[in-house]
Parts: sequence; C-alpha cells; structure tokens
Amino acid sequence: MDDEKNPDSEPATLAELETIASTRLPQKVWQFYADGADEQRTTRRNTSVYDEILLRPRVLRDVRNIDTSTTIFGKRYEVPIAVAPSAYQKLAHPNGEIAVARACHNVGSNFTLSSNATTSLEDVIHALPPRDVRYPAPWFQLYFVYSRTITQRLIERAEKAGYEALVLTVDTVVMGNRLHEHKVPLQLPPELALANLTTIKGGGSSKGRLLSLAKTAADARKVFEEHSDYLVDASLKWNEVIPWLRSHTSMKLILKGIMTAEDAECALKAGVDAIIVSNHGGRQLDGVPPTLEVLPEIVDIVRGRIPVLFDGGIRHGSHVFKALALGADLCLIGRSALWGLTYDGQRGVEAVFHILERELWRTMSLVGASSLKQISKSMVGRSKHDGFGVTKL
Repeated sequence: MDDEKNPDSEPATLAELETIASTRLPQKVWQFYADGADEQRTTRRNTSVYDEILLRPRVLRDVRNIDTSTTIFGKRYEVPIAVAPSAYQKLAHPNGEIAVARACHNVGSNFTLSSNATTSLEDVIHALPPRDVRYPAPWFQLYFVYSRTITQRLIERAEKAGYEALVLTVDTVVMGNRLHEHKVPLQLPPELALANLTTIKGGGSSKGRLLSLAKTAADARKVFEEHSDYLVDASLKWNEVIPWLRSHTSMKLILKGIMTAEDAECALKAGVDAIIVSNHGGRQLDGVPPTLEVLPEIVDIVRGRIPVLFDGGIRHGSHVFKALALGADLCLIGRSALWGLTYDGQRGVEAVFHILERELWRTMSLVGASSLKQISKSMVGRSKHDGFGVTKL
C-alpha cells in the first residue's frame, strides 16, 4: 500500500476494515475466513450478544491517566488484546503470519501462530526484532494428532525456536460443518503450503479439512485409513493428554476451546496454566452459546487461580471492556486481525490494535475506570426481562 495515504481516509472502525476485506479478497478466501458452521447462528451471536450488555458509567472518578496495560505470565501487554491463531494468513497478504507477528510486537502485545500457518514457526521468530524480555514471546497453537511423533516434533520445534506457550486446541476432534467449503473447497495455491505440516500430495488441504469434506461415510473412512497420522486424535482424555504434554515441554500450557464451568474445573484439576474461553468463532458447532454468555460461569469456577483468556466476536473497544468486566484477563481477536492484514499487511493489523485501544480508552474514561483493575462487573448490566430497567450482573 502507499505509505503516503491521507490519514483522513484511514478506516476508523473494524467494520470499515471488514467491508474493505470483503471486497478485496477472492470470494472463496473471504468465505473461508468469515463463515461459521451450518447456519452460522453462533457466529452471529458471538458479536450480537454484546448489544445485550449495557454499560453502567460512574462519574467524578479521576480518569486523567488511563492505563490499558496488563500482565499475563509475568509479561507486560500494553493493551489487554492479543491475536488468536488462524490459518492460511498468506491468503490475506503476502507477508501473512510475519506481518501479524511484527504488528503485535510493535504494539506491545502477543500473537499465537496456528499449526496451519503458511509460514514456518522458525521463520516467524527469526523475522521479529530482538525482544524486550518484559514483553511476551509468541505462542504456538497445536492440534494434537494421532501420530505422537508428529505432535512431539512440532512441540520440540516450537520450544527450541523460543515460543513461550503451547496453545492446545481442544474443540476440533472433527471439523465443523462449514457449508460453503463443501460446495467450493478451499485449496492453497501451488506457491503456498502448510509450512509446519505435511499437505496432501498435489494439493493444499490439511488432512482434517479433507476429512470434513468427505461426502460419504466410506469416503471418510478412506481418508482416515490413508492419513490418520495427521488427523486430530479423537481419543484424547484429560488424564492422558495433559501429563503427556507436561512430560514433553516446559512451555506454558493453555487450553483453547473451554465453554463450560465443568471443563474449566477439569482444566484446573489437570494443572494447565491458562484457558481460553472460545467456540472457535462459531466455526465448529452451531448452536452453542456465544462466548460472552458463558464467560461468567467459567470465571466463577476459576476464581483467579489461572488466567482466563477470551475470544469471540470482538469488534469494538467497548466489547473488550465488557469482556473484562465479566472477568476475562485477556481478549483475543481473530477475524478482525485478518481484515487488517488484508487491508495493509503489518500496518493494517497495527491499525486494528490502535482502533480497539482508542475505543477502549474512551470507554474506560466514560465509564470511570482509570486502569483494568478498576473495571468490575458492577460497571455492566442488562435490560430486565420486562424490558424496562437494568439488572446488575
């Protein structure tokens, strides 16, 4: 993009960035990024649910100096926002994952690299400037496949490269039913590849995606028989997978895909370092609740013993505020980062952070919280069932 852009023409909201991305990306790529499972009710509700949460502003509270910083695992974040893992980022911009990682580095935040990245995990680390140890190193997202050798090799590579945490995705024992992909399957162009995994010979589909596109049970069995080593292990159990991972890495261990208080309790008992409240952007199981709606029950179970991270539908700084008020320690963005990446590479992702930070700063000022520690559940509510008045949360 032209470095001499008119600042007045820069997108002012994430909605503008989304519109730009929808017109620039090839339709297949846009649908892959944007779509959810089945009728996409959960995907839509992830965002619309924020409208049901109202802000309860406090006044005369000295908000001259707003501090949006936080700390996770002893590392400083200038804003309580980081980028969630997402696949195939070079489809949005030639610099792909490296552009996103550099943007997060520049704004004092963090980035999680997907197993299904189009850039190798080593190349991402090598592309970053020397890191101030006060700030986090990137995290690596892992799909635990049937082949322990493949899984172990990825973990060892990530730890050797300098990743700080391992993010185990636990909600993808099978791929969600993404209808557009059945009609027009997405394949990576020949010049791209899943840099950290083997792809199907002659194509650009991950093994899990190939299985999800099988049209009959017989087709699915054939894929499983031929490629089971690379498919997510559906036999994993709490008492097996966490000890196995602990025995193979000293990285922090985070579980992504927790949606109930019961599983949050299991995660605590298993001894993980953090959890991410996530429904995979509505891409896995349509009909599950929006993540904001289940956040309070999970926070109540965890009670501050480990960080509770959160993703799902964030489009405004006020959304970040509402998630923090309901107990999240850090908010993750997925699609929004891809819209920024499509718009202007690294600078576009930085623009996403700046928009959210500016909106969060304004929300904190007007609600009366000068730091994240001052944000509390008392600052949000929802309309009473009879439609008049506000119920505290």
